[in-house]
Amino acid sequence: MSDVVTCAFCGTEAPEAETLTWTVAVENGRRRAFCDTCSRSNLRAMEGKLDSEWW
Repeated sequence: MSDVVTCAFCGTEAPEAETLTWTVAVENGRRRAFCDTCSRSNLRAMEGKLDSEWW
């Protein structure tokens, strides 16, 4: 059984094998994954290296 990955922003869950297009970031030493929708909606903030709490 594969691991389930949860979007750190909206809570969407998906099997790890289906998250190849998700964005991954390290914030305060913690690995965080963001789904396609949240990644697209917050692309400028991600490129500006803002922590997700500022989105």
